[in-house]
Amino acid sequence: MDSSALTAWLHLLHAPGVGPATFMRLLQQHATPQGVLAAGPSAWRQAGLSATAITFLQEETPPGVQADLDWAGREGHHILTLADPRYPVRLKDIPGPPPVLYVVGDPQVLSWPMLAVVGSRHPTPGGRETATAFSAHLARRGLVIASGLAKGIDAAAHEGALAAHGLTVAVTGTGPDRIYPAAHRNLGHRIVAEGAMVTELPTGTPATPQNFPRRNRILAGLAVGTLVVEAATRSGSLITARLAAEQGREVFAIPGSIHNPLARGCHRLIREGAKLVETADDILEELGELLPPCSPAPATDPPSAVAATAPDGDHTRLLEAMGHDPVAVDQLVARTRLTVSAVSSMLLLMELRGQVASLSGGRYVRLLSESGK
Repeated sequence: MDSSALTAWLHLLHAPGVGPATFMRLLQQHATPQGVLAAGPSAWRQAGLSATAITFLQEETPPGVQADLDWAGREGHHILTLADPRYPVRLKDIPGPPPVLYVVGDPQVLSWPMLAVVGSRHPTPGGRETATAFSAHLARRGLVIASGLAKGIDAAAHEGALAAHGLTVAVTGTGPDRIYPAAHRNLGHRIVAEGAMVTELPTGTPATPQNFPRRNRILAGLAVGTLVVEAATRSGSLITARLAAEQGREVFAIPGSIHNPLARGCHRLIREGAKLVETADDILEELGELLPPCSPAPATDPPSAVAATAPDGDHTRLLEAMGHDPVAVDQLVARTRLTVSAVSSMLLLMELRGQVASLSGGRYVRLLSESGK
């Protein structure tokens, strides 16, 4: 696309009050952004644009537009419009698709089979491990793992894909020149090296609450399906799942303990029709022909350092007594009939091995001992 055409797209995008729906309506009326700009103030008023938007459209090249053009001139930066052949077809099919996408990394990755993995920003240790294991296994099988770069499950999903040397995409709720949260700056750079970061928001856009539902809409639209790992009943992850269902995409949910408040969102999704999954292969079987051809995954992962050191009888007894819910030391003493000092000592060793994790209130939870397959 030549610079004048791209400038017209960005000029209309930046106009105050012109969101995706208005943008699409103007395109239907005038065919191209150049046609919209050439139509003039009278046509803009008839289209319902505000006086502020009309004044803005009459400017030569507004500063925000120039900032986007300068950003796009740097290596690895891309601006995809709806007219660009690289614009992902799946996203174009959703109601009110983003007129413009800002991409850092490889824009071709956005068109490959992709699974969105979402969940709580404050997951349990088991939930985090599940997200990492599922994402790693699915990435090895050729799926691009997409998430929102947030803390918690999002970060675990990206990390799992990267650990498996797979591809991952971060859909962000800020401008393409900002990484939020700032603590994930290094993770963002690693994602770009093995995939892409994408947003519909112009350069300079900060993280604000209203931006994240917009991000969730893109995340659901890019993917062939959405997997929810852990989520409370009021969660942005459920918004992503609902949008995916409305767009005709598959929704998967991992069940959890009835005592875990972060499992309630997943249970709600399952009651509403989401597919209950216990292993990553459940997802692969459901997606079937959408998957890229690849060699079969190995039947089992290489044994971990934890597995190489088999626990003795008391350790096995303690692990079995923990079940899969958070549990206090005194409960474990009662269940195992071991002494407090013995239970405490074994819990410390198990925590160092990565078999259990300590929680607030002196409770412990057993971590996933198997891969996400």
